[in-house]
Amino acid sequence: MAKILVIEDEAAIRRVLVKILSEENDAYEVYEAEDGLVGIEKIKKEDFDLVLCDIKMPKMDGVEVLEAVKKIKPEIPMVMISGHGDLDTAVNTMRLGAFDYISKPPDLNRLLNTVRIALDTKVLVVENKMLKKKVSKKYEMIGESDAITHIKDMIEKVSATDARVLITGPNGTGKELVAHWLHEKSDRAKGPLIEVNCAAIPSELIESELFGHVKGAFTSAVKDRAGKFEAANGGTIFLDEIGDMSLSAQAKVLRALQESRIQRVGNDKDIKVDVRVVAATNKDLKKEIAEGRFREDLYHRLAVILIKVPALNDRREDIPLLINHFLGKISEEQGTAKKEFSDKAIRLLQDYDWTGNIRELRNVVERLIILGEKEVSENDVKLFASK
Repeated sequence: MAKILVIEDEAAIRRVLVKILSEENDAYEVYEAEDGLVGIEKIKKEDFDLVLCDIKMPKMDGVEVLEAVKKIKPEIPMVMISGHGDLDTAVNTMRLGAFDYISKPPDLNRLLNTVRIALDTKVLVVENKMLKKKVSKKYEMIGESDAITHIKDMIEKVSATDARVLITGPNGTGKELVAHWLHEKSDRAKGPLIEVNCAAIPSELIESELFGHVKGAFTSAVKDRAGKFEAANGGTIFLDEIGDMSLSAQAKVLRALQESRIQRVGNDKDIKVDVRVVAATNKDLKKEIAEGRFREDLYHRLAVILIKVPALNDRREDIPLLINHFLGKISEEQGTAKKEFSDKAIRLLQDYDWTGNIRELRNVVERLIILGEKEVSENDVKLFASK
């Protein structure tokens, strides 16, 4: 159940807001505070999903409340309530981190739409932060080869900037891992990292997924919905397999990069976004451009920095380190004692043709842990790691 706090010093308006929200959706649990100081105390004690806050109040005005909330619980979206004379201040609160503002007296549809979108965005951001906590230890770049050392050096140089990065390389080489490292080492690390697999989303839905939509934009659009670009505001959006994106969606992504603005499907209202774009592909985009499947202007926008992730066959000297890494991870996941690999077994694995790259190596290591002897031998590799 979504918990909403209404901070408003005018009792009549406060009661109206509480009544509207309570009656609109049984899933809303609505609380109220008569001024900013009371509101801040409640926010410290309770976990709210959304706060509606008046701007002009005694004791502590809405701008001060907004600044305090952004310090103590920055993940809570704040919607400001402005009187006619407060519009300039309301617009300024957006620069300070407010999600949106609504004017007095509140328009019913505008209020409810803003609340729904703010709550949808909060869910996306929180889910992403939870995922990030789970995977931060998972995403390590293992290797000491010249190729991997070069990538690490590039990440160190590039991560502190907002330069767009295009990551290329075959499937299974670790392009997603590079994107995570870029984000986690950047100044945007406290913001969200939103991942979009362009190949996994049907072409007719990709624009809605990226930019959101308004109610009625298409048959299944039963309510307004924020897209991934809005969810990534202040952070990074990772467009994986961008070579599979439709030309129509490419045009909209290009506009977003040029103007830092997007439009939801079914609406012509511009929404300003502050997002760093990192993209990845296993395709030869120059070939795709020549064949009319990818926009050249978008390519040049994305490829400010190019990072090429090598195939595992081109960094065989890293295989012993990768095997040891996977041994620890898989043993921990399965709750079993860590096995050892004989030197001959490792050398044999280094000679294999790894067409599936690191992903294939991990699968083989897991198979050998399950089927091999206490110390995985050369014979085990010949028996269980064969193609």
